[in-house]
Amino acid sequence: MAREYRANERIRLPEVRLVDEESEQLGVMPTRQALGIAEERGYDLVEVAPAANPPVCRLMDFGKFKYEATRKEREARKARKSKVTNELREVRMKTRIGLHDREAKTRLVLRLLGQGSKVKVSVMFRGREVEHPEVGMVLLKAVADQLVDKATLESPPRFESRRSLSMIVSPVAETAAHTEKETEKAAPEPVQAEKAEPEQVEPEKVLDRAEA
Repeated sequence: MAREYRANERIRLPEVRLVDEESEQLGVMPTRQALGIAEERGYDLVEVAPAANPPVCRLMDFGKFKYEATRKEREARKARKSKVTNELREVRMKTRIGLHDREAKTRLVLRLLGQGSKVKVSVMFRGREVEHPEVGMVLLKAVADQLVDKATLESPPRFESRRSLSMIVSPVAETAAHTEKETEKAAPEPVQAEKAEPEQVEPEKVLDRAEA
């Protein structure tokens, strides 16, 4: 929220320290005198340091000053938002994760996306589990299915190492209800299941069969 400044007749103080439009110190004086100087020079009297003793006021164009303050605040918010959006967070799962825990991990992914972060969803393999990469694909597909319309697939599932299978998703940008065709063509690909992934295989069953 932009800071509120008091100006002109809203400054109800017995005296102020005045700085003129050229940043020259004019000293401490009654507020009424400072208002007179501001009117004489064609400027507004604006309280810029209310916590000082006495408070500091400056001669300036208050309308222009408010516009610049609002612009800087807007740019600062945009910079903060951009910083959050570019942050990459990671959510990890084991191959034997249960349904309840997998849904909890998916909710965490959604919460991070809602904060504007990109999220790397990783399946970690241990021991001989690396012999069954389809288990990780099934898990990532299950997560991706719950992210449809809520995220975009920035990087499809791939092995970053022999024991880590990951995909990266990012927040869906807010758009108008009716976007132009060119904008739609440029939009990131929605999260969807890989065509080559098994549809009905449960991770636990795959691993159990392998160990039998």
